[in-house]
Amino acid sequence: MAGEGDTDGSAHGPAGGDRRYINRELSFLEFNRRVLELAEAEEQPLLERAKFLAIFSTNLDEFFQVRVAGLKDQLAAGVSGTAPDGLPVPDQLRAIRAEVERQVADRSRIYYEELVPRLAEHGTRLVDWSSLTPSDITYAESVFEAQVFPVLTPLGVDPGHPFPYISNLSLNLAVMVRDPQRGERRFARVKIPPLLPGFLALPDGERFVPVEQVIAAFLGELFPGMEIESCHAFRVIRNADLTLAEEEADDLLEAVEMELRRRRFGRAVCLQVESNFSAEVRELLTRELDLRPEDVYELHGLLDYAGLWAIYALDRPELKDEPFSPVVPGRLTAPEDGTTDIFAAIASEDIFVHHPYESFALSTEAFIKQAARDPRVLAIKQTLYRTSGDSPVVTALIRAAERGKQVAALVELKARGDEAANIGWARALEQAGVHVVYGLIGLKTHAKTALVVREEGDGIRRYCHIGTGNYNSSTARLYEDIGILTASPALGEDLTDLFNSLTGYSRQSYYRHLIVAPQALRSRIIELVQQESELGRAGRIVWKLNNLVDRKVIDALYGASQAGAQIDLIVRAQCCLRPGVPGLSETIRVRSLVGRYLEHSRIYYFGEGADGGPSVDRAYEAANGAAGRDGKAVDYRSAITDGSETSLNGPGSAAGFNAPRAVARDSAGRFIARPGGGGHPVLLPQGGRYLMGSADMMERNLDRRVETLLDVTSPEIQERLREILEVELADDELAWELAADETWHKVPDVKHFNAQRHFQELALARSRRWGKAERLSTVE
Repeated sequence: MAGEGDTDGSAHGPAGGDRRYINRELSFLEFNRRVLELAEAEEQPLLERAKFLAIFSTNLDEFFQVRVAGLKDQLAAGVSGTAPDGLPVPDQLRAIRAEVERQVADRSRIYYEELVPRLAEHGTRLVDWSSLTPSDITYAESVFEAQVFPVLTPLGVDPGHPFPYISNLSLNLAVMVRDPQRGERRFARVKIPPLLPGFLALPDGERFVPVEQVIAAFLGELFPGMEIESCHAFRVIRNADLTLAEEEADDLLEAVEMELRRRRFGRAVCLQVESNFSAEVRELLTRELDLRPEDVYELHGLLDYAGLWAIYALDRPELKDEPFSPVVPGRLTAPEDGTTDIFAAIASEDIFVHHPYESFALSTEAFIKQAARDPRVLAIKQTLYRTSGDSPVVTALIRAAERGKQVAALVELKARGDEAANIGWARALEQAGVHVVYGLIGLKTHAKTALVVREEGDGIRRYCHIGTGNYNSSTARLYEDIGILTASPALGEDLTDLFNSLTGYSRQSYYRHLIVAPQALRSRIIELVQQESELGRAGRIVWKLNNLVDRKVIDALYGASQAGAQIDLIVRAQCCLRPGVPGLSETIRVRSLVGRYLEHSRIYYFGEGADGGPSVDRAYEAANGAAGRDGKAVDYRSAITDGSETSLNGPGSAAGFNAPRAVARDSAGRFIARPGGGGHPVLLPQGGRYLMGSADMMERNLDRRVETLLDVTSPEIQERLREILEVELADDELAWELAADETWHKVPDVKHFNAQRHFQELALARSRRWGKAERLSTVE
């Protein structure tokens, strides 16, 4: 379990290393450990546990393809130096191996000792070939001959057949065959084509056998007349990072295409083999792949857990989370007798959207689609980082260009893992007449922005979208993100300036409501942190982000903590800041929420001395109509408050949590921890500054990407952002907390308060409230 082990603060770092920081690579592995814990959690539906095993495995693959590959490149190049935490590259690789070995052993245990038996109890049996009956084998042979055998290609190794290329992430069989006439022994490799399902369903529809075991059983069909001496599964992970000399490229698209072709042959990073793998074949593969013994991982059982996605796709709703259908954001609800005029809705009021609880398809996507159809729309400009395979947004941009509108799309060709898809979309957009830009030299464009220019009766009006998530309809159902649709003239001018700098030549540095990287984002964030530091104990900082790695930002937070500012950080994945260290960070608390949806939004709150009590608006009143797990009304303010503490901030207020985290205010209205509590305030005061946007606090975001944060001035949207922060600080079902010794501990489940479930309830309550208001308006 995460959180067990040494607690002396030296678990990962070398003697004499800089203990101000936690190692980035080990921090990621700790995040993936939290994902693995969801696969082990008994309260999770069984197929959801299978899904989390698959997600854990995908995360680990990417970690090796990028992070471990980078460390090994440093080692091969003789690059000296240490990580910010003081850990040299060889020590990092050793620590990574030790932790990965623990995690993959736990993955096997969870799969074989928990998931497989429990699924069998519910009529879904993941079986081995050895358990099949003669009739099962006859059926499997017929499927093999008709569907599998035709797509297999055995590749032998001898003087006339060089060692074959082993593709990245491919599952393979290493086969030793013997010619009975000549007595010669030869090695052959059989690749399991990725187009085959990971499991073969048997006729009863209840049992599933790994496809590699089916192929292994019929190897005689591939090597007729040969004796099969041994057969073992193995898997290779290669360096998949993209390396471009952009300054030397005449055509960035062609350069990325060329690099993608080269990447297929990236250096091998890791070899995964079965636990009973032949020592002879292991030595052969290690030598031919130019690996070292420490790069070989011996795994028990399955090597490729991607096949679990097919198991998850089974029609077994009783073994999955209860389905949730995103609601339509209030003002975008269509009247009973017509369709929504999105532009009229945005012109009347800024619209905040919280995905996946509020529909992406009926808000952001619909905004782009209506812009493409509307004859009064003159131009559409948009950034595209990751898009879905059947992207409705890209299709709408193509239709808009075909209708004669001016359309500009900044397509980021270097988005890792989506390079090929983005190249395809870029070509399709260009063929339709869209002005396609590939970004700035040396920078990735990660900002999530769209600008629509529309001609109206009183002149030209600009409509804007800025968000934290990609314009991707698939991930919008799985990722938690936020966005704002607005007709703010000032933001419209900002986005106009931003797009002009992206598509043309500009040294634009001044923006009205945007903070843009790499020009000014880090310096502005540090400036805001320092302002809270100057307030001493009245300083208040609450951030929600994916990763906190940048040393300069971390040092600024340490400085604010030493000045007495109260700091809460909700960091989903990597956190290199060490909280709770006396004299360094004792007023900083770090938590991470890992659950059904991937927490992806970024919100930065700075109290700026605000000390007003918490307010209750219509959104919170609406929450009182949302049903909890027991069918009773739920209000997160009461859900996170110990009733005995409600008087601390005055009649009717709510600033408590549970006993270990109860808080109060001093005579000046500042939050203080109650004696023996050790906690911090969960509810935020009115006022302060809220930023939201695409940027995490990492060197890559602040120095090597175009990122945007919006300074939110709308009181209504500030309340929504405040609500998100407060709810996530109150969670005790999905939340983990980081200790000063680098270990993560699950927050005790006292209130049974699940932030993601509560956001579902809030969205449904808002939808009902808005529908009722619309009906009343119609009657009036």
